[in-house]
Amino acid sequence: MTVAFFSACFLKASATHNRAGEITYVQISDLTYEITIQTFTYTQSYADRPELTVQWGDNTSSVAQRINGPNRFGEILPNFYKKNIYKVTHTYPGPGVYKILMQDPNRNQYILNIPNSVNVIFSISTTLIVNPAIGRNSTPVLLNPPYDKAARGYVFIHNPGAFDPDGDSLSYEMTVCTREDGKPIANYTLPPATNSIKVDAVTGDLIWDTPRDTGKYNVAMNIIEWRYGRKISVVERDMQIEVFDTKNKPPVNGPLRDMCVQVGDVVDYDVTSTDPDNDGIGLHAASGIFSLAACLATFTKLDSVAGFASAKLHWVPCYEAVRSQPYDVVIKSDDYSGELKLSDIDLMKIKVLGPPPHLIGGVPAGKFIRLSWSSYGTNVISGFNIYRREGVSSLKVDSCTSGVPSSSGFVKVGYADGSGTTSFTDTNTGEGLDYGKEYAYRIVALFANGTESKTSNEILSSLVSGLPLITHVTVRTTSQTTGSIYMSWRKPERLDTIPANGPYEYIISRAAGIAGTSYQEIKRIQTVNLNDTVYVDTLINTQTTGYNYKIELYNNATGNRFLIGEPAYASSLYLTASPGDRKVRFVISRNVPWINSRYDIFRLNTSTSRYDSIGTTNQLSYVDEGLVNGTEYCYYARSTGSYPGIGMPVNLQNFSESTCVTPIDNEAPCPPLITVTSQCDSLYNTISWSINDPVCFADVAGYEVYYKGLGDTTLVATINDRNTFTYRHEPGQLISGCYAVTAFDNAGNESRKSDVVCTGDVCSYFEIPNVFTPNGDGINDRLVAKTSGLIEKINFKLFNRYGVLIFQTEEPKINWDGYYKGKIVSPGVYFYQCEVFERKLSGVQQFHLAGFVHVITEEGASNRQQL
Repeated sequence: MTVAFFSACFLKASATHNRAGEITYVQISDLTYEITIQTFTYTQSYADRPELTVQWGDNTSSVAQRINGPNRFGEILPNFYKKNIYKVTHTYPGPGVYKILMQDPNRNQYILNIPNSVNVIFSISTTLIVNPAIGRNSTPVLLNPPYDKAARGYVFIHNPGAFDPDGDSLSYEMTVCTREDGKPIANYTLPPATNSIKVDAVTGDLIWDTPRDTGKYNVAMNIIEWRYGRKISVVERDMQIEVFDTKNKPPVNGPLRDMCVQVGDVVDYDVTSTDPDNDGIGLHAASGIFSLAACLATFTKLDSVAGFASAKLHWVPCYEAVRSQPYDVVIKSDDYSGELKLSDIDLMKIKVLGPPPHLIGGVPAGKFIRLSWSSYGTNVISGFNIYRREGVSSLKVDSCTSGVPSSSGFVKVGYADGSGTTSFTDTNTGEGLDYGKEYAYRIVALFANGTESKTSNEILSSLVSGLPLITHVTVRTTSQTTGSIYMSWRKPERLDTIPANGPYEYIISRAAGIAGTSYQEIKRIQTVNLNDTVYVDTLINTQTTGYNYKIELYNNATGNRFLIGEPAYASSLYLTASPGDRKVRFVISRNVPWINSRYDIFRLNTSTSRYDSIGTTNQLSYVDEGLVNGTEYCYYARSTGSYPGIGMPVNLQNFSESTCVTPIDNEAPCPPLITVTSQCDSLYNTISWSINDPVCFADVAGYEVYYKGLGDTTLVATINDRNTFTYRHEPGQLISGCYAVTAFDNAGNESRKSDVVCTGDVCSYFEIPNVFTPNGDGINDRLVAKTSGLIEKINFKLFNRYGVLIFQTEEPKINWDGYYKGKIVSPGVYFYQCEVFERKLSGVQQFHLAGFVHVITEEGASNRQQL
């Protein structure tokens, strides 16, 4: 990435002065805004503007006064640039979309991509949206001034250093430079590039790869501001880039890395730059983090010797720095060459996240659950968002994730207002929660700007259902006909307070299935002192199903029989095993009022005839790997759990049924990773692939290669050798297409297709030479385009410096002999516009080219004299 700073003397220009500029604003009240116009002008021009006229877009205008620099004369920058800042306020009549416009005569002379630039008005605009529904808004400010120069043959990059004080999202796009009334300039073209010129929509980097000709060029980019998915402002930056030839080599910044940090983390990051010519180097940084009132960052010089410089970025982010968007930090190194100053520009991003709250507990209270957490320690937040799901999650949050991802299954169920709040009661919007369900909770702190902190730890809770309190539902015997399940419960206490003085009766009912509800009564137990707390359910099928149990307790006194409290529910633990390739997959099912914290998996050891523990999980799934296909394995699971709350039963262990399964190869191999390269001159594509996981690769027997050109996807090759990793495909003249590769194993299982990789239109090209020598020496006597066979036609028009059309053709090769009205044209620079119609996979597409052709007619001239 290269930017040049020219240090030679300029001749005094006879043209006017405007080179670059943009308009930003700050909202002061509901309808009042302060706008800032920033222009960059040529210091050696006589033209100067102590004030500028602003058109507000509501049929009114104002005069903005320059406010910066000594005596309000402006600020002198390198490369004969001057920065001028103008400010003025305005009150709009009401909501609406307004285009703020500043136009000033004129642009400077000799801008190669703006015809007759010296007579073209310089204008810049910003779109302002007054909309109370989106709240108050200020545009991003652009912290990196656009005075950079470019060197031919080096990639040029400019980043505006946009910082949005409200933390809104930003995107970027190229646009067209404008003239009077903000209209697009007629016949404006992008600067000619060896490869391309574009703006990265995410980072804001304007990348010119690479400047093809020397001279002055103007480009424009839009910085678009978004909030809640809606566009809320557009700031246009118009800037000039001057391209020079140089032998100086640019400095090179050391590698940068994006980072995510938590409030209070210390950022100490060393930035380095080297120069291949051993020139001195200056390191600079531009970012909004250097202007935050609550916690300023610093960028301090560490070392500076010939050919090397380093500096330290130091920052301790505070709560006030938390926002949803990362902070852009533009790092720029300038060398101090005596010939032509070159620079390197890079961008790093720092995202600041709020620390996670710490959940202390979730205690059931009737049909509600009361959450509590530690104090968050700041008044910057507005409150806490509460999230809930059924069952434990497998959520693992990385260091860059804020909030609770929706993919985790959590949904927002409440909000606790106030920065000092430390509790919340989940009432399920007043309807109460369900017995027999396990609930997982997480909370996040909510900042005033709408940003959520990192998620808290996860806690589990459930309602304590009914009387008595069931503690065990555990399988004792596995059988389809003679199976048995042991049940126990805690003796109910303090029934005299109801009053329920007995005698009592337990009614035990059973429903097939872990979540079954079709209960059938299976036992009645009469008791006087409630000491009967055990029951064994026998002669049942425990091999292919689990069971859900209900226990009801009645006061069974004559004339005073009634149900005491709510029924108690709990299911058995059921293990579902599914065979895989050298593995067995398990799904654990349960429906209990206590919280299981772990599940231990046991496998039968055929040598000892005992079950060995092979693994532990807190999830409801488990995989036993490294097995032998065709061999039977037998398993059971054991759960360990506790009731939430003080004095409740803990360390409850229950067992599943035993189940046996035989692994089989029913799984396809992993899909390969593929790349595709094209050999344009020989019209073939090379597809290469790899499988990096050695376990996956061991299962591979071969590969199938698929291709999609203009028709349907077809199988083009089957390769029965797992150690073959390339295939050459010759699709014909149109070698553009898309490829995918699958892997298959010896059992015939075929993987899913790899990611589809398309060649694009890499072999299509159309290039118009920039030098033409019709002097009769037989070398370069015709203007002939370099083209592929995919170009169907063109619409080529060539103009002289006065805008007169002197040649036109639809022939793809152009093949112009240099004649106009029977005579060779005069030597000089001619401008062309060309519409190109090219066959692609999606059909015939049209694209536009524009540029210059240098006509040289003296003897001895040839294409070796190309500019």
